[in-house]
Amino acid sequence: MSESVIGVTGLAVMGANLARNIARRGVPIAVHNRTPARTGEFIDAYGEEGAFTAAESLEDLVDALEKPRRIIVMVKAGQPVDEVISELTPLLDEGDIIIDAGNSHFPDTRRRTAECAERGLRFMGVGVSGGEEGALLGPSIMPGGDADAYAAVTEILTSIAAQVDGTPCCVHVGPDGAGHYVKMVHNGIEYADIQLIAEAYDLLTHVAGLDTAAIGKIFAEWNSGDLESFLIEITATVLAKTDETTGGPLVDVIADQAEQKGTGRWTAIDALDLGVPLTAITEAVFARTLSSLSDERRAAAATLGGPTPGGGANRDDLVDDIRQALYASKVVAYAQGFAQMRAASQAYGWDLDLGAMATIWRGGCIIRAQFLNRIRDAYAEHPDLDNLLMVPYFTQAVADAQDAWRRVVVTATEQGVAVPAFSSSLSYYDGYRRERGPANLIQGLRDFFGAHTYLRTDTEGSFHTRWGQDGAEVRTDG
Repeated sequence: MSESVIGVTGLAVMGANLARNIARRGVPIAVHNRTPARTGEFIDAYGEEGAFTAAESLEDLVDALEKPRRIIVMVKAGQPVDEVISELTPLLDEGDIIIDAGNSHFPDTRRRTAECAERGLRFMGVGVSGGEEGALLGPSIMPGGDADAYAAVTEILTSIAAQVDGTPCCVHVGPDGAGHYVKMVHNGIEYADIQLIAEAYDLLTHVAGLDTAAIGKIFAEWNSGDLESFLIEITATVLAKTDETTGGPLVDVIADQAEQKGTGRWTAIDALDLGVPLTAITEAVFARTLSSLSDERRAAAATLGGPTPGGGANRDDLVDDIRQALYASKVVAYAQGFAQMRAASQAYGWDLDLGAMATIWRGGCIIRAQFLNRIRDAYAEHPDLDNLLMVPYFTQAVADAQDAWRRVVVTATEQGVAVPAFSSSLSYYDGYRRERGPANLIQGLRDFFGAHTYLRTDTEGSFHTRWGQDGAEVRTDG
């Protein structure tokens, strides 16, 4: 007699914590790991938390499940996911459900959805955000895939998700790769958010001249206002941590080399494919890449000159300017991320509910923040919104901050402090708000060397000038 409602294969930290979360909700669950010893260790450590069935093999895992079988795959993205699917497929029956809850690239999820469908299996790509703590206590969950498959796991997923104001941070995102796509953009926004915080920290340190302890207190204060968010909260915590070896702030002895797992890069690449200007997230990816060039930067520091340090604004004024610049840049980063999801929804036929995405990001996930409520409300009122900057609240918020924002970028430039996310966000804002920019010259140059044609402002049609011949303009669209 089958006894488990759902199974999990892959008992590293995330898989183990998801399994524990499910079991704690009273759901009988079968667990499996490629290394049986790890399964045994898991049962020894957590077996009292719920109704677990230990499976030594994938065959045992499948046999332990009621039908239709529901199996969560929690292994490293890429080839390992394909290998598990390949091993599972012969063991499953038509209508069974495979759930990839890792950080898979959405094109892989689209491919796997089609391949499983050919075999009569239902495949779901589910984004899970919140790290190991969220997986155990309540993550933000972004399920994509067949709607009927989601219906078969809705009760489980909504029960283990974070809850905000009585609403689960879990909603069916859309078909095939939509869930993993939204998780990818979530991670891209996370890159921008973290980079902006790092730039604020850098300015407070090297321009305002504050020590780490003082900066930590500033972030703690900022967390009680418009900037209230999980990332601002933990920034204060990280800055307040004392290193046991040196007795000073731990962050001061952490190497300035930021690693990445690829989701930010995927987000930037997809934005280029879609033609979406994703400046804040892309600059955040580049900043991490630059940080990894530690040997080159060390040599450059001894060779390349910069501005002569000088006095700046009043320290208190500068601190408040940085706060405002951080908020305005954050608004731009989210506006760009939501614009990208809108473009993807149209390109891939997903019909994404962007207000619902803001709703499920309010709890459990890394970018949870107070102003996601504002984003949710914006899409409730304007479901076809092109850009969040056009919503009155955000229009006014950025307008109110722009003088401070500009002062911060100018001061950073004068002092030689790199602020790629602050400055690119401001440039995006200035470019977006201009009715006419310099792209007319770009198109004129393209027409000169490549006969790429151009449009005119005073008449319809497409035109080309015979620059190297008689200089005459000719119409090219008939």
